[in-house]
Amino acid sequence: MSPLDRVVFGFLLVDAVVLALVELLFLPSYLGTVQFPITAAVAAVTTPLLVAEAARLSPRRRIAGAPLVVWFATVMVFGAFGPGGDLVLLGNDWRTLLLIGAGALPSAMMLGVVLGKRARG
Repeated sequence: MSPLDRVVFGFLLVDAVVLALVELLFLPSYLGTVQFPITAAVAAVTTPLLVAEAARLSPRRRIAGAPLVVWFATVMVFGAFGPGGDLVLLGNDWRTLLLIGAGALPSAMMLGVVLGKRARG
């Protein structure tokens, strides 16, 4: 990786942390009286893009999967040990599963697609 690629990769990791924090903070949002976890949709769109861009920078699996790992770790750590001791991720709430699934599954699929293309060609 070139020095510029390393800087871009660092920004991708910082972006993964920032996105995870924003998605956690707005997860319990409501639209009127209806629960409205729009951040799950944001996670479903942004995390695969981070993985695809990291895979473009380097053919190594560690580099390509790093944004997914950083995003997941940030969601788990800050969701369990939130600011002021608040528990953001609740085990019995469907929004928790939706956020984790919407962020992790499309990213894992994108990682498989990118690595599969490299293996074939």
